[in-house]
Amino acid sequence: MQKTVLVVEDEPIIRAVAGLLIEEAGYDVLEAANADDAIVLLEAHPEIRVLFSHLGVPGRMNGLKLIHAVRKRWPPVVLILTSGQTPPHVNDTPLDTLFLGKPYSDRELLDALQAVDWDIQIAA
Repeated sequence: MQKTVLVVEDEPIIRAVAGLLIEEAGYDVLEAANADDAIVLLEAHPEIRVLFSHLGVPGRMNGLKLIHAVRKRWPPVVLILTSGQTPPHVNDTPLDTLFLGKPYSDRELLDALQAVDWDIQIAA
């Protein structure tokens, strides 16, 4: 089974480090610098199972709007949101969104990915 994570982060170094960590843990990784590119990748790659997005990504949508769009169009995708700022209010995010404050540890991110039920099928 393919275990694909989409990392959405506007800072190239942070995106690359997160992507490498996730890849070295055995997951497939796709990367986007903004929400618009993330939507394009989600449309092209139905195997994406987890969205790991920074709250402050640029584009027509920030990370919060992105996770709402993903929940609406791809309900089974697991949502992990990160930011160095105060987390959004729980009522402002989809019910099952996980928030990791920056700086998050490698272990926190890997634990979040290990908790994912990778067996749930995603409709193409």
